[in-house]
Amino acid sequence: MMTSKEIRQSFLDYFASKGHKIVPSAPMVIKDDPTLMFTNAGMNQFKNIILGNDPIKYPRVADSQKCLRVSGKHNDLEEVGHDTYHHTMFEMLGNWSFGDYFKKEAIDFAWEYLTEVLHLDKDRLYVTVFEGAPAEGLQRDDEAADFWAQHIDRNRIINGNKHDNFWEMGDTGPCGPCSEIHIDLRSEEERAKVDGKSLVNADHPQVIEIWNNVFMQYNRKADGSLESLPNKVIDTGMGFERLCMALQGKQSNYDTDVFQPMLKKIGEICHCTYGADKDVDVAMRVIADHIRTIAFSITDGQLPSNAKAGYVIRRILRRAVRYGYTFLEQRAAFMYKLIPQLIEDMGGAYPELKAQQTLIEKVIKEEEDAFLRTLETGIRLLDKVMEDTRKQGKTVISGKDAFTLYDTYGFPLDLTELILRENQLTVDEEEFKVEMDKQKTRARNAAAVETGDWVVVREGDCEFVGYDSLQCETRILRYRKVKQKNNEFYQIVLETTPFYAEMGGQVGDAGWLGDVEIIDTKRENNLAVHLAKQMPQNVEEVLVAKVNEQKRVATACNHSATHLLHEALREVLGTHVEQKGSYVTPDTLRFDFSHFQKLTPEEIRQVEVLTNQKIRANYPLDEHRNLPIAEAKAMGAMALFGEKYGDSVRVIRFGTSAELCGGTHVKATGQIGMLRIISESSIAAGVRRVEAVTAEGAEKMAYAQQEMIETVRQFFNNAPDLVQTIKKSIEENATLKKQIEDFVQEKVMRIREVLLEKSTEVNGVKLIQLQGDYAPDMVRSLVSYFRGKFAEERFLFVAGTVHEGKPSLTIFLSQPLVDAGMNAVNMVREAAKNIQGGGGGQPFMAQAGGKNPDGIHAALQAVVAMVEAL
Repeated sequence: MMTSKEIRQSFLDYFASKGHKIVPSAPMVIKDDPTLMFTNAGMNQFKNIILGNDPIKYPRVADSQKCLRVSGKHNDLEEVGHDTYHHTMFEMLGNWSFGDYFKKEAIDFAWEYLTEVLHLDKDRLYVTVFEGAPAEGLQRDDEAADFWAQHIDRNRIINGNKHDNFWEMGDTGPCGPCSEIHIDLRSEEERAKVDGKSLVNADHPQVIEIWNNVFMQYNRKADGSLESLPNKVIDTGMGFERLCMALQGKQSNYDTDVFQPMLKKIGEICHCTYGADKDVDVAMRVIADHIRTIAFSITDGQLPSNAKAGYVIRRILRRAVRYGYTFLEQRAAFMYKLIPQLIEDMGGAYPELKAQQTLIEKVIKEEEDAFLRTLETGIRLLDKVMEDTRKQGKTVISGKDAFTLYDTYGFPLDLTELILRENQLTVDEEEFKVEMDKQKTRARNAAAVETGDWVVVREGDCEFVGYDSLQCETRILRYRKVKQKNNEFYQIVLETTPFYAEMGGQVGDAGWLGDVEIIDTKRENNLAVHLAKQMPQNVEEVLVAKVNEQKRVATACNHSATHLLHEALREVLGTHVEQKGSYVTPDTLRFDFSHFQKLTPEEIRQVEVLTNQKIRANYPLDEHRNLPIAEAKAMGAMALFGEKYGDSVRVIRFGTSAELCGGTHVKATGQIGMLRIISESSIAAGVRRVEAVTAEGAEKMAYAQQEMIETVRQFFNNAPDLVQTIKKSIEENATLKKQIEDFVQEKVMRIREVLLEKSTEVNGVKLIQLQGDYAPDMVRSLVSYFRGKFAEERFLFVAGTVHEGKPSLTIFLSQPLVDAGMNAVNMVREAAKNIQGGGGGQPFMAQAGGKNPDGIHAALQAVVAMVEAL
C-alpha cells in the first residue's frame, strides 16, 4: 500500500515526465489580491497568467497546493467533521496547460495516471461532462465525451448540470466546462444492489469526486455574455486526501495515514478513542482537520484576529476548541500540544512548520485560553437568560438573546441548544435565523461592489517606471466604472506608470493624470489600477502621470526605516526576530515581529539608537533588480515566510541590511533624518508591534514634546529643575491626600455614630437612612461597616445622596433579609423611578443613579414603604 508521501511524489513525478514544470505550493494566505483572502484552488497562483496579465513562463505546470475553503462560494466549514471527506485545509494536486495542450491530452493524462500508474480499478470510475445550457447558447461538451469514450464505456459518461460542470472564476472572467472523475469505493455487495452511476454527485460518502478537469475556453463579461479566450487553459485539481482514501482502501479520509497519527495523538491528550462514540468522533475529526488550517495560516503570516482573514482563522480555531470543550471535556488549552505531531506528519513537505513551531504553539495557546474564558462568560450569561425565561413561565428562549450570545460573545448556537436541552428548554431558531440574515445582509451591502466591463482603449501591457521617475508621459490602456457603498469611481490601467500600486504593506501612490487627481493606486491581478473620481476628457491622448512627490518621499523614508529597524531589532533582541507584517504610509510606519515578551524601555531605546546610527551612516541604496532568487539568498537577503517569490527578485541593501523587497526607498539612509518609536505593544502571542515616525514626522514629534515640556514648566513657575519640582509636588499631594482620607474617616465615624443613634425598627427590621451630599466613597465605607456589624441581624441601610448635582440611591440588606427573600436589586429599581433612573447590583447590595435630584426624599420613602409592607 502506498503511503500518502509516496502518492504525492508519484503525481509530481508523473507530470514531470510529461514535460511539466514542478512548482512549489503558494502560501495559503493571499495578501495582494483584494478578491481573495485564501488560496481556495490550485489555480489561484496562476490567476494572472490566465487573465493575460503575466507572461507564460512555463506552458506546462504541476504542483501540490495547500488550499483553504471556508467562506464564499466554496464554504465547506460546517460540513467538516460531520462527514468523512470535507476539509478546511486540504492539498490539491494539479496540472495546468497555458495555451499548450487541451481536452484530449488532459483526459489522456488523467486516465493514464489513475489507471496505469496508480492502478485504480477502471470499473469503479465514472466521469461527468457538461450537459449544456441552451439559454446561454452553450451546447453539450461532446468533444470531451468523445475523448472519454476512448477510455471508458459511454454508459459511465454522465451529463452534469451547470452547477457541477461549468467552472467560473467569479461573476466575470475566465470560465468553461469541466469534467469530473468520480470513484465508487463501496463494497461489492453494495455495488451489486445499487448502480454507482445513480450516486454520482449525490453526496454519498463512498461515491466521491476525486479529480476535476476544467477546460477554460471562455471569458464571462459583466453583461453575462461569453467570448472565446485567445489562449485556452487546462486547470485540473485532484483532492489529495480523497485520493489517499481510494488508494489505501479506506472508507474515510480520516482513516488514511494523512490523519490517523493526529487522531491517535488527540486520543492520548484528551483520553478518548476514535471510533467509540459518534459525537466524540466528530469532535476528533474537527480538531484533526482544523489544527492543520490554523498552523499553516500562522506560518503564512496570518494571525487570528477580529477582521477579514484573521477572523476566519479565529472562527476555525474557536470551532475546534468548542468541540473539544463540549464533547471531549477539555476545559483547558490543549490544541497547541498537537503541533509536534503535525510537524512529524507534514514537516517534511512543509519545513516552515518546524521553523515556526514556538510561534505557532504560543499563538494557539493564547487563543485557546481567551476563548475558554469567553465560553465561561457565555455560560454565565445563558444561565441568566434561562432564569429569566423560567420566571416568565416560558420554555423557549428568545432567538435575539441567542444571537447576542453568538454575535457579541462568540457563543455558538449549537452549544446554546445543547445546554438548553440539558435544562429542558429550547431556542426560537427562526428568530435566531432572522437576526443572522439581517447581519449577513448588512455585511453584503457594506461589501457590495458593482464593476463594469473594461473599456479597452488600446492593447498593451503596463510598465512600472516608478523606481526611477516620479513623472512620465503615458496613455490609457483600459478603464472601467466601479460602484461601492453609493460611491462611484474609475479604475484606470496605464501603458506606463510611475505610480506604485499598494503591495507588501506599502500604501499606493497618489498624484495626477493630466488634470485628473489619482486618489490611490491598488494592485489587482498583478495590475497597477489607478483610482480616480473622474476620467480625463480625452482618453485617447497622451497624458502626463505625476506622483505626489511629498507623499512618496515620506513613504520611502518610512519604508527604508523598516529595513533598518528590522536589523536593529535582530541585533538587540536576537536572530529569532522575524518580520510578521508591516504597514507603511507617508505619516507613520508599523512593524510586526516575532518576540515573546514586552520590550523594556532600555531595549526600545537601544533599538532606536542603533537604527539612528544606521540612518546617520548615510548608507547608499544598493539595489539589485531581477536577481535570481538563489543569488539573492546567497547575498544574505532575508526572505519572509508566507510570501510567494518568483524565480527573479529585487534585493534592497543598506549597509549590512539586505531584504527581498518590491517597495520604494530613499537614495541613502541619511534622507530618513531620524526615527522615533512611539509605541510598542502585543498583537498576538509571540508577536509584537512597533509604531514609529521618521523624517518630518519625527521632527514634529520632537517639537510637540518640547512644547509640552515648556507648558508643564509654566505650570510650575518655570522651575529650573522640572523633574525634582514635579516629584516634590507629587509627594506633597500624597501627604495632603492622606490627610484628607484621615479627615473623611473621622467624618464617617461621626456620621456612623449619629446614624446608629437615629436607627429605627420597622416590621422587625433595623432600618438606617442617610440623606444629603455625601461622596460615593463615604457611602461605601458605611456599607462596609454595617455589613460587618449587622451580619446576623435583620438590617437594612438606604442612602439617598446628591453629590456634585448627581442623585444616587444605595440599598444594603443583611444576609438574614436576603435569606428571607428580599432583593436589593428589585428594591432599588423600583425606588429609583422617583429620581428618573435605574440601577443594578446583587441581592444584598444595589445602587442606582438618576436625573432628578428632587426625587431623593421620595425614593427613600419608597424603600421605607417596602419594608413596612413586609
